[in-house]
Amino acid sequence: MVRESQRATLAAVAREAGVSVPTVSKVVNGRTDVAADTRARIETLLNRHGYVARGLGGAQPVARTVDLVFDAMRTPNNLDILHGALEAAAAEDVDVVVGTVPRDPLGAAWARRLASARREGLILVTSTINPQQWRHFAEQQIPLVTIDPINLPDPEVPSVGATNFNGGMAATQHLLELGHRRIGFIEGPPGAMVAIARLHGYHAALSQAGLTVDPSLMTAGPFSFDTGFTAALRLLGREPRPTALFASNDSQALGAIEAARTLGLRVPEDVSVVGFDDINAAQSSAPPLTTVRQPFAEMGRVAVRRLLRLVAGETLGSPRIELATDLIIRKSTAAPSTASAATRPPVPPARNISSS
Repeated sequence: MVRESQRATLAAVAREAGVSVPTVSKVVNGRTDVAADTRARIETLLNRHGYVARGLGGAQPVARTVDLVFDAMRTPNNLDILHGALEAAAAEDVDVVVGTVPRDPLGAAWARRLASARREGLILVTSTINPQQWRHFAEQQIPLVTIDPINLPDPEVPSVGATNFNGGMAATQHLLELGHRRIGFIEGPPGAMVAIARLHGYHAALSQAGLTVDPSLMTAGPFSFDTGFTAALRLLGREPRPTALFASNDSQALGAIEAARTLGLRVPEDVSVVGFDDINAAQSSAPPLTTVRQPFAEMGRVAVRRLLRLVAGETLGSPRIELATDLIIRKSTAAPSTASAATRPPVPPARNISSS
């Protein structure tokens, strides 16, 4: 039996009734495709735990609601994640409340607010989750799933991401196969997990090609146009300058293209540029940007599905899921104009990108 002191959830009612959460949701929302005896058992439990199901009295149903919280709604990626999450939630008759991370570093007040609002669960997008927050959410019985967490969360915290290492390796291998040997790298925020994974992919591709990493060809900063612009000005001002730049996201890459123009360099004739993400602007930039595509909408869908499995009391097979990335080759990359094929060491073929 569910203790009366516990926060009542549809999942708790479903477990006690011996049915699925969607079945309970059907009763709450007045659906008729539930057997009469099952409906009666569920309605009794709903009333006992404070829920009011739609019945002959015409009472309003209690909506199932989850929170989708972003670090900041600043990038097109967030809209794609939101679209996928809304699609998956609608398929399960679940509402989504969208917000940004509150100023509550310990998470105690945040968790209490979610509990009092009877949220079924929480999805955190590109945010930091610390042990104190995780503990407070657990104490309030609020299931949690993260998408691309900034830090390395507790191994028990479920997360959804992309194959950032493979994507970084594929982008660098693409430039190597074109003949580039001096490849500058614009890293994201040094502490961000996704930035570290892409950096490691860059290192691995160079190592596989028998090349030594040159720290003077690397710089780091936020995932922004300004970072890419400033970093590219610095890297392309070196002698000898790099013949290609790999930026950790598309905003940085677009800034790098603008920096090349400022210096009177042509893309890709004088310098090739690769990004990461495949935002809409990557397709319409001049030239169209070669980049690594992340499946943002699918990440949102998968996160909602995993959260609802936790709400239903299911155990996830693995706390971490990584979805496959794809290298999208457009017109911002080409062979270096001064490269000599005769002096280039052979480069192993690029590996296929697949989810791990």
